[in-house]
Amino acid sequence: MKAIRNSKILLVGAALAIAMAAPVAHATDLLGKIKAAKVFTVATEARFAPFEFVEGGKIVGYSADIMDEVMKGLPGVELKRLDLPWQGILPGLAASRFDFVVTSVTVTPERMKAYHLSVSIADATMAVLKRKGDAEIAKPEDIAGKPAGSQAGSAQLAALEAFATELKAAGKGDVTVSTYTDFSEAYADLAAGRIHAVVNSLPNLLEAARQRPDIFEVVLPTFGPKTYFSWAGRNDADSASLNALIDAELLKLNKSGKLAELQKKWFGAPMELPEALPAAE
Repeated sequence: MKAIRNSKILLVGAALAIAMAAPVAHATDLLGKIKAAKVFTVATEARFAPFEFVEGGKIVGYSADIMDEVMKGLPGVELKRLDLPWQGILPGLAASRFDFVVTSVTVTPERMKAYHLSVSIADATMAVLKRKGDAEIAKPEDIAGKPAGSQAGSAQLAALEAFATELKAAGKGDVTVSTYTDFSEAYADLAAGRIHAVVNSLPNLLEAARQRPDIFEVVLPTFGPKTYFSWAGRNDADSASLNALIDAELLKLNKSGKLAELQKKWFGAPMELPEALPAAE
């Protein structure tokens, strides 16, 4: 009888251990860890106005305002933002140096395969910025035969290089491509006349021209395919619940009109955004 009683005790103990372990296991995924630590650490490049930039020692901008809304879905959790150079942000995410990327990640098929890209936050279609009054550049194709620049490691640089290849193949001339650590350096070279054009996403160029209307002018129309900005998480089971929470919050903001309100604040007009990204090819 004693052996049977001991066996029953062991079985009950094992059942209790399994029952207690289930919520603990769930709590050890990334979202559970964030809630337990009460800190959500994200990476941003705060040199990409008006999306994210530093003002008065604080990171502000369109993405910062969105995050104020998103964090309502994580009550009691502190947001910690790391301001990092763009070139280290996606590698840092892959290496688990922080929880999520809250900066403007241009959607590409390659990135969609490597990371979880969130619901889109803004239009990212490519455009050209020139010096005010430069009559030699009236449309994007006019950068052929001229020096142009963009940010190293960016989708914007890839778009510029692809566009330059197209122009050369069409017999319109070579584009001398310069790369920069961040876009502020490219804008400085454009203002100084060291390059003739900067390729970036349209919202950023509109902001650059708005800030310095006497120096810069946006060349329209845009060029290349329609594309969007997203945020990024790791594409693994540990990050799945966090990715789902961020997507749900962004979708809610889009449907409620809050994103459109913030777009009017930072860009002057709302943007039409898809509710889901197309599947990666």
